[in-house]
Amino acid sequence: MIRLTRLNHQSIVVNAELIEYLETTPDTVISLVHGQKMTVLESLEDVMEQIVEYQRKIRQKPLVESEQESPARGRE
Repeated sequence: MIRLTRLNHQSIVVNAELIEYLETTPDTVISLVHGQKMTVLESLEDVMEQIVEYQRKIRQKPLVESEQESPARGRE
């Protein structure tokens, strides 16, 4: 999810995975996969940066149990 601001300065949170495309008209317009469009105060570049950061966070490799154990604990 990414946090954006509508033109009326209302804060909204958008599911970044539902964004189909972005356009500048000159405002930033977000089109979602189900056809809804919204205009936000953030620039196109700012929205893209938030989407990239969101994608990085969800694709990070989680620590597996063996990486979390200390060497001494593994010998018990």
